[in-house]
Amino acid sequence: MTTQNSKLPLRLKFIHGFGAVAFGVKEISLTAFLLIYYNQVLGMDASLVSLALLVALLIDAVVDPIIGNLTDRTYTRWGQRLPWLYTAPIPLALAWLVLWSPPAEGVPQFWNLVAVAATVRILLSACEVPSTSLVPELTTDYDERTTLFRFRYILGWMGGVITLTMAYTVFLAGENGVLNRDGYFGFALFGGVLMVVSVMGSAMGQHKLVAKLPKQRPAPFSVISSFKEIFEAFSEKAFLIFATGGLAAYISQGLTFSLNNYLILFVWRLDTAPIPFLPEGITGLSIYPLALALSAILMFLVVGPLHARFGKPGSAALCAVGTTIMTIIPYALFMAGLWPELDTSQSALTLLGLLIVGNTMGIVVLISATSMVAEIVEAYLERTGRRAEGAFYSGNWLVQKCATGLGIFLSGQLLSVIDFPDGADPNLVPQPIITDLMIYYLAATVALMLFAGFWLGRFPITREEHQERLQRLAAKPVRSAT
Repeated sequence: MTTQNSKLPLRLKFIHGFGAVAFGVKEISLTAFLLIYYNQVLGMDASLVSLALLVALLIDAVVDPIIGNLTDRTYTRWGQRLPWLYTAPIPLALAWLVLWSPPAEGVPQFWNLVAVAATVRILLSACEVPSTSLVPELTTDYDERTTLFRFRYILGWMGGVITLTMAYTVFLAGENGVLNRDGYFGFALFGGVLMVVSVMGSAMGQHKLVAKLPKQRPAPFSVISSFKEIFEAFSEKAFLIFATGGLAAYISQGLTFSLNNYLILFVWRLDTAPIPFLPEGITGLSIYPLALALSAILMFLVVGPLHARFGKPGSAALCAVGTTIMTIIPYALFMAGLWPELDTSQSALTLLGLLIVGNTMGIVVLISATSMVAEIVEAYLERTGRRAEGAFYSGNWLVQKCATGLGIFLSGQLLSVIDFPDGADPNLVPQPIITDLMIYYLAATVALMLFAGFWLGRFPITREEHQERLQRLAAKPVRSAT
């Protein structure tokens, strides 16, 4: 496919980004609901659940380089990426249903959870790796790449927000809320269908543009070459710096998402806080997904100007500090006795307002980091003469998944360390346990985000260096990954 250094059509940006809805469904579901579902609803020990999810994620991380290498070596009249986007979504949806439909009796088994969770993650990678690998091929423009990732992130977040909204208002609404076992099958069915529509719809929308026989036939696939390319990716100084900062940022995200339901139910009690001027029964929890949606919209509006003013590294560092401050404020005020009374609209709206600002900056950190990978592709191309988008984006996924899995694992261990009770009633958990939950969460988040901001701010490829590299590459021959 011919790369472009001009403005891409708005329709293409939207269609490409629409494929990320599946990732948003998966990410919010696994991180926000799976731990509490298997722990509080099905009775599986929290530390075992988090360990199972970590093992599944590590298995997936090992498979990712193979998927990336296979996509780089796919040679069909539909191109390198489309065959994957057409074949992976339906098996993904079926595995997704199995994950949320454990045996009716007894506690789920550790290795059963590992197997199903790993299958889901591998199939999701078979959708997401080829989809994101299209970005450097669609355009070489520094800002247009940011725009493509803006669309991916906002539509991915919208997939997560839609999933949250349907969970809190339809499938897991009512007296037991997220502890309602019967609601999870409908929740899973909805998510599976949305994943299929997202990935296959995006592929169909881009078909005419990318369904072309590659100009050169790539070398045959081998497992050794897959991991060799990942090793080469990590030998790039820019990728190593990105991976160090990204690792911390994604650990923080995994920790926050997996503890999210614990925090909003047991600490902030959003499910009992009424919202003024809205119908009775609408609580802070009901509009929580709206707050996430607003933060994604704000990100979409501000990330372009931030990158134009500070560059991707500067934007990541600045927003890492900002989201850290927004995270500290409510917990510091609560522990100092200055927070509004819980179960009130004032408490809920204040928390949601801070969340919108902090989450906006948190997404800017992640989108800045992900967009950096596209520039690393050209650095590798200049050094080796080879394109290897799939290898680099599978390396990105390896970092993200290992980090997110570690964040989920740490969440389970944290709950175990503070003796958080299984099947707990939000009104009966002792205050010392709630305080420990806040302190441990706050300390981990602050340390991780500041570490992420420090390293991402040191990313060495600037806009000017990228433009100079493109000029040098224009005079060189390009060969596919070998």
